This record gives sequence, structure tokens and C-alpha cells, in this order.
Amino acid sequence: MLYQLGWTTLPGLRGLACSAFRVTPAVAPDNKHNMAIELTNDTKHNEFLQHLEKHFSSRHFNNATNAFNTVKTFILERAAKQL
Repeated sequence: MLYQLGWTTLPGLRGLACSAFRVTPAVAPDNKHNMAIELTNDTKHNEFLQHLEKHFSSRHFNNATNAFNTVKTFILERAAKQL
């Protein structure tokens, strides 16, 4: 099933942080503002969200573009490993 993945990027004392990762079912992907990913079931998307939260909980970025591109690259790499 195709899901649209989104997250929140907020300022903090050490820079921007990405958190509050979420997925919503999608008909057509929107990779310009978010990321579209394919996950087989609810268990998979819950595991994926937990992994994202854990991986990015200690990461901080100096600008929003860097944050978005880093998360996007991470998601694309993870998706490629699942194929």
C-alpha cells in the first residue's frame, strides 16, 4: 500500500530537529513536499515510524533544506534495501 510520509521540523537549542513522523494512505505520491513510500501493512509502517523517530531523535540540522534532504535520502535508502 502506498503511504505519504510526513514529519515536523522544529527549531531547538542545537538546531532544527525532525520528529512527529506520520504516514497517511496516498493515491498519488507527493515527493516534492513529503515522501511517498510503499509499506505492506500497519505493523510495517509502525515499525518504520519508530525507526525514524529513534534514528532522528539525536540529529540536528542547520537549515530546513538540509533536514528535508537528509530525511528523504534516509527513506530512499531504506526503501531500496527492502526491495
